[in-house]
Amino acid sequence: MMSAQPKTSRMPQGRTTSYGQVIEYIQDRLYLASYTHPPDAQTPFPYPRPSHSPSKRSSKAQPGPIATGPKVHPPVYFTIDKTLLYNAFHADFGPLHIGHLYRFAVQLHEVLGDPANEERGVVFWSSADSRSRANAACILACYMVLIQAWPPHLALAPIAQMDPPCMPFRDAGYSQADYILNIQDVVYGVWKAKEEGLCGLKDFCLEEYEKFERVDMGDFNWVTPNFLAFASPQQQPTHIIPTSSPMYSTLPKNIADVQKSTLPSAFKNVLSHFSARNIGLVVRLNSELYSSSYFTALGIQHLDMIFDDGTCPPLTLVRKFIKLAHEMITVRRKGIAVHCKAGLGRTGCLIGAYLIYRHAFTANEIIAYMRFMRPGMVVGPQQHWLHLNQSTFREWWHEDTIRARYAEMAPSTPTKSTHKQRLASNGQTFTPPNGSSRRSALGEIETNDRGNSGNSSLGVQEENLPAPTPGQPRKTSKIYGTARQSPHRVNENEPFIKQDTEVVAMQRLTQLDSETEEEYHLRMMARKTASRSPLGKDKRRAISCTTTTSTTMTASWNISGESDIENTAPVGARPKTPAREKTSSGNGLSVGKIRTSPSRRSTETKSGVRKTSGRVGSVGNASMIRPKPQ
Repeated sequence: MMSAQPKTSRMPQGRTTSYGQVIEYIQDRLYLASYTHPPDAQTPFPYPRPSHSPSKRSSKAQPGPIATGPKVHPPVYFTIDKTLLYNAFHADFGPLHIGHLYRFAVQLHEVLGDPANEERGVVFWSSADSRSRANAACILACYMVLIQAWPPHLALAPIAQMDPPCMPFRDAGYSQADYILNIQDVVYGVWKAKEEGLCGLKDFCLEEYEKFERVDMGDFNWVTPNFLAFASPQQQPTHIIPTSSPMYSTLPKNIADVQKSTLPSAFKNVLSHFSARNIGLVVRLNSELYSSSYFTALGIQHLDMIFDDGTCPPLTLVRKFIKLAHEMITVRRKGIAVHCKAGLGRTGCLIGAYLIYRHAFTANEIIAYMRFMRPGMVVGPQQHWLHLNQSTFREWWHEDTIRARYAEMAPSTPTKSTHKQRLASNGQTFTPPNGSSRRSALGEIETNDRGNSGNSSLGVQEENLPAPTPGQPRKTSKIYGTARQSPHRVNENEPFIKQDTEVVAMQRLTQLDSETEEEYHLRMMARKTASRSPLGKDKRRAISCTTTTSTTMTASWNISGESDIENTAPVGARPKTPAREKTSSGNGLSVGKIRTSPSRRSTETKSGVRKTSGRVGSVGNASMIRPKPQ
């Protein structure tokens, strides 16, 4: 690789030439360059100059072989700066989409396959501005991964030499860009999609892609073979048309009726394409701008999962969408079409969540890949939302996979019993009382289906989610503070207490008749797992009255691996439990301590009972108990 800092010089004829950075992408064949001015045949190119030895000057007079190859002939230059343009929404400038890649590949193959360029180097160049350099480098690396089947790290290696580094891509929102994607994210996203069988140019139709991405022709794109993203159609009426209504008979029932109808051409293309391409479910995320009966009349299921524009969906809604989509894809073998008003932000959230769930994309990879298929997808805080919850979506996949495996391993039971009666263990006949409902062999696992189940499926708590993007249209006016709530969201993020917190934070002394179920189980577990003293049976140990309130928790939270000498009864001894067990009422806290000093253990040999302390925890001084801060 040879490079030079961009500079210009004035030729004697008055022509301006350009010097720019040149990177060798394929040795002696393909180069990536950027120039301040369009290059021509006189533009200096950094080919290595062959050196001549002074001791062999006489050999110049003798005729020798004529030098050939790309290092002798001037290179051929080509660019896409003026032909393949990115249609920006606001301040975004890329990456170029799959249609651009297809046209770039055709142009590159024409240049490489031209017999006149057989012994010439091919220079793919761009302007020296940061946006053009980024798009050129990204499209070339995606070409190597998707068409030439290069591994992503080899496709990215030459780009790492670019100086200055390429400008990162940003979203299409109107707010300040606080989440960026770089070329590496795009390349790895495209490579991952290719490896998963979600993207390829073998069955890609450029004419269809460029036709239907236009707003007046439907504004939709296939993101994967199973997911289609599109903008919301707009057509009156917007309410559901019942089958009993006379208007229902006027709705088109097949593709021929759609083409004969008076619907706008964009809506015609949507309905016809969905029917022809086996779309089984349409999910609407924005307010009603058309009647769902147009789809249901064609046999396409329609579902509303509406939430506000510019916001992030609640995880309960995402879980429901993933379940429906997975069943539609794997069981019914049909596609899913998802749309919001523009088919970018909210649509990208749900499709991206499923693709992370099913194919293990990272958030950056899936955002970059979806923009490669449909520019502008996932806007503003929705990028952070995908990043924060990507591990949650993967945990859902692992949970569902394990649940499915256990279901396959479960023994099958007959639906109808061959005998009306069965024998009990004593040989007598036994009949279920009053025809009680039949129970399955194993209980159903419903933990992961509940909104408040398990911390692993909760995702990021709502107060930590990014706020909606400023500057985007809102359906309703809301005040977003530190404790935001959406009318469509349920509080699925209940607080929890980590088990590695202090015992003081968990050991709250209450009366046994009012203790919670969780405290009861902890107390029972402590009694079962309490270690025994290594002392002999004939020896007594001193017991403080404070053990009536601290023994239950100390034994269960002893993580040091040592036996609890002070609060453990000797083997075979009768537990000494005071009769007044309900003495510490209120919120007093007591912490049992483990002491292993020799002086303390020497008290175990005494036959008497140690004097009770008058401090915190003493039975006779319940009024002196001072609560510690929670």
